[in-house]
Amino acid sequence: MTDTPKLPRLRAKQPATVAAASASGASAKPSKLDRLAMLLKRPEGAGIDELAAAVGWQAHSVRGALAGALRKKGHVIVSEKRDGVRRYRIEPAT
Repeated sequence: MTDTPKLPRLRAKQPATVAAASASGASAKPSKLDRLAMLLKRPEGAGIDELAAAVGWQAHSVRGALAGALRKKGHVIVSEKRDGVRRYRIEPAT
């Protein structure tokens, strides 16, 4: 075996607007987790079907995001059944 020299990786140039937005931490549109959080912060909350449609995920992925990522961000998720439909919402900070 012969040792081949490692070549430097080339980076594609980003447009100035994308580079500036990523550098400042601002994004053009909210992330999928942000969209879930916005729906859950409403007083009536949201059902799994509504959340799944909003982000284009399957129901089990939405449940995983509720139990994992959103709780790790510090949100308190409340689940309750209203009129036979389970609704989830984020408990407002007190």
